[in-house]
Amino acid sequence: MMRKIFSGLLAATVLFSCCNSQVDADFGKVIPLPARIEYEGDGSFVIKERTRVVYDSEDSAMARNADFLAGYIRDGAGLDVRKAPDRKAGKSITLDIDTLIANEEGYILTVGKKGIEIRGGSAKGVFYGIQTLRKALPASTEVRCRVAVPYVRITDEPRFGYRGLHLDVARHYFPVEFVKKYIDLMALHNMNTFHWHLTDDQGWRIEIRQYPELTAKGSVRKETMVRKNVNEFDGTPYGGYYTQDEIRDIVKYAADRNITVIPEIDLPGHMVAALACFPELGCTGGPYEVAGKWGIMPDILCAGNDGSFEFLENVFDEITGLFPSEYIHIGGDEAPRTRWEACPKCQARIKAENLKDDDASSAEDKLQSYFMTRIEDYLKTKGRKIIGWDEILKGGVSQSATIMSWRGTEGGRDAARLGHDVIMTPRNYMYFDYYQTADTSDEPLAIGGCVPLEKVYSFDPELPDLTPEEHKHILGIQANLWTEYISTPEYAEYMVLPRAAALSEIQWVRPENKDWDSFTERLGSFVRFYDAGGYNYARHLLGK
Repeated sequence: MMRKIFSGLLAATVLFSCCNSQVDADFGKVIPLPARIEYEGDGSFVIKERTRVVYDSEDSAMARNADFLAGYIRDGAGLDVRKAPDRKAGKSITLDIDTLIANEEGYILTVGKKGIEIRGGSAKGVFYGIQTLRKALPASTEVRCRVAVPYVRITDEPRFGYRGLHLDVARHYFPVEFVKKYIDLMALHNMNTFHWHLTDDQGWRIEIRQYPELTAKGSVRKETMVRKNVNEFDGTPYGGYYTQDEIRDIVKYAADRNITVIPEIDLPGHMVAALACFPELGCTGGPYEVAGKWGIMPDILCAGNDGSFEFLENVFDEITGLFPSEYIHIGGDEAPRTRWEACPKCQARIKAENLKDDDASSAEDKLQSYFMTRIEDYLKTKGRKIIGWDEILKGGVSQSATIMSWRGTEGGRDAARLGHDVIMTPRNYMYFDYYQTADTSDEPLAIGGCVPLEKVYSFDPELPDLTPEEHKHILGIQANLWTEYISTPEYAEYMVLPRAAALSEIQWVRPENKDWDSFTERLGSFVRFYDAGGYNYARHLLGK
């Protein structure tokens, strides 16, 4: 298999780097693979220097689409095609919206004698049609070349409406330029949701103007654990955060690429960075300091203290002003109950709310459900919905909460059976901070586990023990990149790529169209886009 992939890569290199005059576009190399590709004869339409991109100039989203396509052609073939909001532009590439296409992210791409036409169910659908055309073209060239695009009709739409990728910036901060580069690789892979983990025990990374202490103090830990040595630290302060102007810039950058940014403010656990600023919000009163080691911390927000809720409501007032996303992620994972069990205020809250132990849950489990529901109710007043990790099912949770199943598929199965919407991100398939090869001798440090490319590709969230109605609650799939041991952009890219290509295929392609051998052959050519974008990627299956 490795020899086959390497030969495919070599052929792609010859094809796309030696552009003397004209090259052939190849839709058979696209990732994710379109649902239906029908070639119509032996002819081709040639994209030349004078080819025009025609679009509706009064539609700002379509104007952006035209800009993206012109940029892709310029980068890939060196051709300075021009935008032309004029239907009489002659042979051209035409971008249009077709209301008969039911899925707003679906599209039909046709190539014939008169040119190329991309019609989408919305501007989003047109964008994904453009991505397919882009990925059939050269990725980059130093020599201007025309591109012959075969006569074809492609009909395509995504399998799932939620196609996510996560980035933890709390453990290690990543600069704005890299966050945008991360969003670019998501767009390349047809992903539409960026889950941004902004706060944790080891750092608060988002400016909250009502509470400047959160970034002045909560964003900085005095030192960091060395490798996996719990009692050894580097003695070096570490910090960083995003201003609200930077947040708005990133949110717009993502939206222009049809990517929604969902922020995560993890609660009631993973809040030590906030407690270091406001110790009165903890059960013991502190003192606390921003954590310098990894793991689960016993100190969490006090559920018996009304100040905890006032603090969070004020934080979410600013969060909802920065992020227009329908969903806000409020965590709910890894929140030990030990402090609540000994806290008079928390026990008084349990008594006041008549929370009692039963066979399935403790009173403290139900106190967390009270906590999450109270925050959800507040976010509803802002017109938002919540996502929480699968732990929030224990003790009961509002029917309207969406569950992110990470400890396996069981949480997703149980949630779907209870009527909750579900996003599948099981760690044994979707945690990209795990090693991607069993031979770790030459690998950079990872948190553990092993999720090779083929295992990512094998995942199917439609569990066999769910009914068709229950399957409808599976909104989609996401992979997560936790960064305890990932401290640089280059290492983050290495852990995500090329696993993001396998992820994109299972997010977009229906199971009957998936094929591992086809995927790996296409991947051997597809990595030219990683090279063109300057991404660092793992080469275990690429013969490089």
